Order: sequence, then structure tokens, then C-alpha cells
Amino acid sequence: MGNVVLVHGAWSDGSIWQEVIGHLHEQGHQALAVQLPMTSLADDIAWTRRHIDALEGPVTLVGHSYGGTVISGAALEHPKVTSLVFVAGYVPGEGETIGMLSDKGAEMPGRVALRFAADGWSDVDPELFGDALAHDLPPRLARSLAAMQKPTHGACLAAPASAGAWHDLPCGYVLSAHDRILDPQLQRWFATRAGAVVTELPSSHLSPLSHPEGVAAAISAMLRPEEDSAS
Repeated sequence: MGNVVLVHGAWSDGSIWQEVIGHLHEQGHQALAVQLPMTSLADDIAWTRRHIDALEGPVTLVGHSYGGTVISGAALEHPKVTSLVFVAGYVPGEGETIGMLSDKGAEMPGRVALRFAADGWSDVDPELFGDALAHDLPPRLARSLAAMQKPTHGACLAAPASAGAWHDLPCGYVLSAHDRILDPQLQRWFATRAGAVVTELPSSHLSPLSHPEGVAAAISAMLRPEEDSAS
């Protein structure tokens, strides 16, 4: 029916989409999860565009958290991308950084879990990971996610965004109402700024794992009718 490219956020990898992919496949969509290098925003955008180019036909691009910044840049002037879905994601304007945008929201308790090393790499304190990002997931799964997290270089978070593709494309936004690291009110502001169709879930930051069916439904709703008829 349609192509979906899924982009993970910081301190994560493509496996957070595993249940969402299952639901999308059941609905007849082709879904591909990107594994970002997490070395710089430019590298992550280039890697995402490579995956878009590998698919035939129109693409709905989905980004979780920091991945929202990646998809907004990767979709810019790309003829295959027809819609964007931000999942508890950042929706940056030109010149804005992750830090600048975070400061627009309330100080969230989960931020104390973030650790930044002198060499530029960062991670989430494994002891605090579950409470900060995944408090509605089983503790055993949260511990596994903490152990498997992918370090993220500060260059990803500090780089100013380019002009966002969200200005020109239909957008959906999946809002995590119980998020402890990205202010839900800031998420609502992102959605309003992008003119996005909002799906609100009673979720932690990791809604692709705690509410995969709801996330998949929000993605499916953004697939254009011509994508469905192309199947």
C-alpha cells in the first residue's frame, strides 16, 4: 500500500520500531527502519536519504525524538517524500538546535539521566534510563534498552537545523502525554507550528514500544490515497 521509513532518536536504534513495523506490515505497508550513525546531524540526514532513495514510489517519513530533526532535513526538496510523522519528536525551524528547542519547554525530570563525556559522546545513565524514558514499559525491557542504547555524539544535538520540510508537507504528530524528558506542552507547540494532525497517547517518551498500535495507526492515517492505490 505505501512505503514508510522510520527514523529513531538519540540513545536508541531502529529496534524501537519493531512492533510498529509489525502493525504496518499487517496493514499492507512496506516499512524500513534506519540505523543512524549518530555522528552528526548531516551524516544522519544523508544516511536517511540513502534509504529513501532505495525505495520505489512515495514515502511517508517518520521520526522519533531527535529523529524529527533528521526527517525534517532529509525530506527537504526530496520528490519521494509525501508526508511526515513526528513521534514525540522535535520539529525544528531553520537555525534551531535541539538544545534551543528543549529550553522552550519546562525543565523535565528525565534530563538528569543524560550524561555528556569530554570527547563529545553522550548516553543515558542506565540506572535512570527506565524512569526517564520508559516508565510504562516492563522493567526488564527497560533494563535491556538501557544496556543496548546507542551513544549519540553532541554534534547531532548542537547542529542548527536547515529549513524544515514540515513547512511544505502534510504532517502528523504523535504526542506522548506522560513524557518525562520532552515536555508534552512543547510537543503540542511543535504540532501546532507544523499544522500537524495530532494523535495523543498516554505514553512515556518511547511510545513506539509502549503504544505501537496507536503509533502505527497515526502513521497509516498520513499515507496519501495515491500511495494506497499504487499497491
